[in-house]
Amino acid sequence: MNPSNPYQSLQHKTSLLVIAMLAYGILMAQKPTEVKPVELIPHPQDSVIDVYIDGRPFTSYRYTQKLEKPVLYPIVSAHGKSITRGFPLEPRPGERIDHPHHVGLWFNYGDVNGLDFWNNSSAIASDQLIHYGKIFHDAYQIVEDQEGPALKVQCTWKDHAGQALLKESTIFRFKKDRDAYVIDRLTTLEALQEVSFEDNKEGVLGMRVARELEMPSNKPDLFTDAQGNVTAIKVLDNSNVTGDYLSSEGLKGDAVWGTRGRWVRLAGTMEGMPVSIAIIDHPDNVGYPTYWHARGYGLFAANPLGQAIFSEGKEALHFKLSKGESTTFKYRIVIQDNREMTPQQIEQFVIDFTN
Repeated sequence: MNPSNPYQSLQHKTSLLVIAMLAYGILMAQKPTEVKPVELIPHPQDSVIDVYIDGRPFTSYRYTQKLEKPVLYPIVSAHGKSITRGFPLEPRPGERIDHPHHVGLWFNYGDVNGLDFWNNSSAIASDQLIHYGKIFHDAYQIVEDQEGPALKVQCTWKDHAGQALLKESTIFRFKKDRDAYVIDRLTTLEALQEVSFEDNKEGVLGMRVARELEMPSNKPDLFTDAQGNVTAIKVLDNSNVTGDYLSSEGLKGDAVWGTRGRWVRLAGTMEGMPVSIAIIDHPDNVGYPTYWHARGYGLFAANPLGQAIFSEGKEALHFKLSKGESTTFKYRIVIQDNREMTPQQIEQFVIDFTN
């Protein structure tokens, strides 16, 4: 290189800069990407917000208007076990295909001013839709505070004609606590007109679990919804079906249905690995401690509003909101795999949640 030639000198400096940038690029490519404890990634074109914990898929908030309510689906444990049923969104071999309104994890109710929000699905005949309500997603916001990222959503509960009954404001928090995954759902319902929630067995926080977490059953059964529609539950192969319920009151299996409890745990195995799901009620909720609408075929639900049904008429709530009034429902869902969640561990999650 001729040092007296400024053009040649500039070329040399430029070459050195390019080499330095390439070396930096290679270095950065080799540097591990920082993994966030919780990350929420929106995909507005698909009406989906994906949730990641420690860089691994956990769940997705789905708000497409093709569904009759927003849902969390699928829900995946720390070791990759999909604990929610695939049907009707992504059917899997060997699972039940009943109750198409049971999608992932959801929140609604079977009698709101006489309208059934719970059982509404694509299976309802068009001439019957007048009896059903639908929850419309309006907006979302991802916020960050000292507890980490949170998903805030706004929804409206409407009748078939589009008249609004309730404004819903929900906060979702997702986290890893010890080695369990946790969902906290805080939902406030504000009445846009006078609204009654007549006692009904269909409500309010529901989850439909994977086939492996159902309870083994050797007989078919029939279930009727509030509109009189009958669903037949068929006997399927019980291989690898290992689920069982346990309530905070010490009740097990089918005995949990229609009883009160501060929490209920569903435990089983998936591909040889222990998996537990606990749903925890909150003392601030109306009807606490909640009744449990927990079925052996995989419906796992907490219903504080159906007291007359579950008590066989000994109690009745007839919960109502006047226009402008509101109420808040708080629930914690804990997913544990690799080991069974003990009652003592659940009680610690209760303390953390209620405090």
